[in-house]
Amino acid sequence: MFTFEIDDEITLKLLNETDADELFQLIDHSREHLREWLAWIDGTKTIHDSKQFIKTCIKLYEDRQGLTLGIYFHDKLAGLLGFNSIDWTNRIGIIGYWLGSNFQGEGIMTRAVTSLIDYGFHQLGLNRIEIRAAFENIKSRAIPERLGFLQEGQIRQGEWLYDHYVDLVLYGVLASEWDFERSLS
Repeated sequence: MFTFEIDDEITLKLLNETDADELFQLIDHSREHLREWLAWIDGTKTIHDSKQFIKTCIKLYEDRQGLTLGIYFHDKLAGLLGFNSIDWTNRIGIIGYWLGSNFQGEGIMTRAVTSLIDYGFHQLGLNRIEIRAAFENIKSRAIPERLGFLQEGQIRQGEWLYDHYVDLVLYGVLASEWDFERSLS
């Protein structure tokens, strides 16, 4: 099972079906907070929905099509992070992430995304990593901006969010840029 310890506070872990209850409780507790930017929230109504989601994530991992990890902060599930899709032909990974409402403002996501990017470039051999965030989702956009991604464009009406479309900002970083930036730190 995939587990990656980032530091003494944060661990990334591939979820299994026994995590369904904890995942559902986190989503349910953070429902209003998450619903603002995540269209799947209303479809997550029971622990069974979380269990089905985890099964799908495991299948994507086994098929090398994605990698969804639980973010554990002091051994409590704080959110999810991962490569929502991996294009092996072009060596591109697309990152998605969210945190529960009680875990905001701790620097958790920046550390977790940094580790996932390192893993993507150095372990998976990706050449490019993308992050897409709703134009008005300032907190989500702050992560790639803080990590030195280039804002490459805007995808007009790129995502349906309950009753309206939102524009997405497309961020990208190349392996050569990431390694160069890290060497300067």
